[in-house]
Amino acid sequence: MAKSFWKGVISFGMVVIPVRMYVATHTKPVSFHVLHKKCLTRPREVWFCEQDNEYFGTEDTVKGYEFARRQYLVMDESDFEKVPVKTAHSINIAGFADAAEVDPIYYHNSYYLEPEELGTKPFALLREVLLRMGKVGIAKVSFQKREHLCTLRPLGEVLALHTMYYHDEVLPTEELKPSKQEITPAEMTLAETLVKALAKPFKPNLYKDEYRDALKKVVDAKLKGVELKEVKAPKVTEKETADLMKSLRESVEAARKREKVTV
Repeated sequence: MAKSFWKGVISFGMVVIPVRMYVATHTKPVSFHVLHKKCLTRPREVWFCEQDNEYFGTEDTVKGYEFARRQYLVMDESDFEKVPVKTAHSINIAGFADAAEVDPIYYHNSYYLEPEELGTKPFALLREVLLRMGKVGIAKVSFQKREHLCTLRPLGEVLALHTMYYHDEVLPTEELKPSKQEITPAEMTLAETLVKALAKPFKPNLYKDEYRDALKKVVDAKLKGVELKEVKAPKVTEKETADLMKSLRESVEAARKREKVTV
């Protein structure tokens, strides 16, 4: 586990729990470098200043807030430590809600919370009560130069903190208007049968990034001078979508056959 990047407290009511926060996830993409096309050399990142007619690097940059057109107030790291919000070093729980009430579209990033030694007992109590009641804490906390809306939920022996988008950051769906369709009872029955046939417990270790593995094969093939065919998008015809009942029946049969094979 990496070093904690944030220390503070969880507060709800008059209860205060000192905790440490850790990053919970990381991605594993196949990495590529930007190269100069002419000589395949990795370039050095620089900026060009038109006013001084010179190039400069990252070490010569500062953060600036544009308070008027082309007029900037320079902000250094110490200024961000002075932001007067209660959530600077505190995860303030505003209330508790059923986990199912939170639409997954609001979730952003995930973090782990563990208690400092002084907070072990109240931390365990909070985790246990959330687990027993099926609730999540709705809270706010500030780090990485912004105040996050977040949820807290029990995860094993620790708490998971999920940062969330604010309501005005989630794009509306009003402009997306699929045409209204009548679903027959027979179609619904077959669809439910198919879902039941495909239902199984979620085991995340059974899933892997197949694109990443396939991309490595493309890299290996190109290193060996082997040319692979481009993957074409599937073409769906009107005939394939017209007979929904037929598609459902065939899908149910196929799912049942796979179930027999695995058993």
